[in-house]
Amino acid sequence: MGEMERLNALSEKIIGLAIEVHRHLGPGLLESTYQKCLCYELEKNGLAFEQEVYVSIDYKALRIDKAYRADVIVENSIVLEIKAVEHVLPIHEAQLLTYLKLDKKRLGFIFNFNVMLLKDGIIRKIN
Repeated sequence: MGEMERLNALSEKIIGLAIEVHRHLGPGLLESTYQKCLCYELEKNGLAFEQEVYVSIDYKALRIDKAYRADVIVENSIVLEIKAVEHVLPIHEAQLLTYLKLDKKRLGFIFNFNVMLLKDGIIRKIN
C-alpha cells in the first residue's frame, strides 16, 4: 500500500471516530472536551497519537523550540486541529497548512464540532 492510500485509509478511520464523538455529544461543548473524547476513541481503536504536541521550527540559523502546538497528531502522520467555533475562518485553514509544512506532514484535518452534522465541519488539507 502506498503512502497516500495508507493516509486515506487512516483518514477514513479518524473521520468515523470523530463522527462517533459528535453523535454522542452534539455541538456546543468546549474544544478540550471533544479532543479528549476523540483521543479516547483513537486509543480504544488502537491508533497511536500524541496530544498538545509542541513542534519546534528552524528559521535560518535560529532554532525556535515550542514554536506552535498541534492539538493531535495521529500515527505520526496526520495533524488534527479541533475546533468548536461558529465558523472556521481562513486563518484556521492557513494555520493548519503552516503546521503541515513546518512539521513536514502530508495531511491534516480541522474538525469543527460546533455544527449540527459533523460532515459540515470537516476540512481536509494536503501539504
